[in-house]
Amino acid sequence: MNDNNCSADIRRYHDNYVKLSPETRKQLRGHRNANRDRLKDSLKEDDGPTPLRFQKQGSYAMHTTVQHPNNDYDIDDGVVFAKEDLVGVRGGHMSPLEARKMVGEALQDDRFTKKPEVLKNCVRVYYNEGYCVDVPVYRESGPEGAELVELASAEWKKSDPAEINAWFESRAKAKSHADDDQDDTQFRRLIRLLKRYCTSRDSWNLPSGFILTILVDEVYNLYEAREDHAFYNLLVAVKSRLALNLEVRNPKDWAEVLTKGNPDPKMVDLKEKLTDAIADLGIIWNPKATRSQVLKAWGKVFNSDDIDPDAVKWEQTARASVVSTVPTEPVRKEGGGRFG
Repeated sequence: MNDNNCSADIRRYHDNYVKLSPETRKQLRGHRNANRDRLKDSLKEDDGPTPLRFQKQGSYAMHTTVQHPNNDYDIDDGVVFAKEDLVGVRGGHMSPLEARKMVGEALQDDRFTKKPEVLKNCVRVYYNEGYCVDVPVYRESGPEGAELVELASAEWKKSDPAEINAWFESRAKAKSHADDDQDDTQFRRLIRLLKRYCTSRDSWNLPSGFILTILVDEVYNLYEAREDHAFYNLLVAVKSRLALNLEVRNPKDWAEVLTKGNPDPKMVDLKEKLTDAIADLGIIWNPKATRSQVLKAWGKVFNSDDIDPDAVKWEQTARASVVSTVPTEPVRKEGGGRFG
């Protein structure tokens, strides 16, 4: 019987082709910091309000960002103002749109090929490399220790990304294991792998990274020494969870339903695609399957030739066209600015 243990192969695939490299993370951080400086300097020159702080959020803050072949990265980096400092032209409180427009104007720079865009939930700054930085705008009010943080959306809406960051860090810590790398837990790796799977085909339109993160948190508890078994069992657990309920709620605000529609078509598609992936990976339990067959199944699931370079190329023509295309515009997230 052949050794069908592909744990090292899946871990290698994750480390080399899924997890964001330190160099790319540093470059993204540089764009983020440049935006912060540009915003502060511009507002100061125009006698505008001074930000209380900047609030990192989303997958970048959680360290669950995955690689994209066309540099379609986005960083969510909120800016928080004191409510009393956001004064409109008539002396009253700024509307959410006024606040976003103020930030959008402050982020303008003649060096940008495409000007920053004011969206429903943020201001988006584009870079020629394909990156974008989303800048949600928040206002804070209330006494210290009981502050109300509100997002400038269609209306001022209670939303505190710092709470989400704290929630995630507590979950990652609770689910860590003595045999795991404390700086890169299996919990985070499985989130990245699920996000990679869900973005492995351009034609797919599956749930957001935040929803996928919540699902992984709900079903993952047991560390497994074999990374291949850990991911397979995660797919089975997520599918079982969706068979019971397709709804996903904000873990820090249970009244907020993150899924859209009843049922949400993206959640329906996710359940169907997980069913297909689990069927494709059923071969890993076949004692008569060769190692090459098992690796080929993994390659099919992730739509990748990188798990086993010697395996049959999957969708080679389509993949080659994607890799060779020079990006003209980064990936678009409707509205932008929500936790990624």
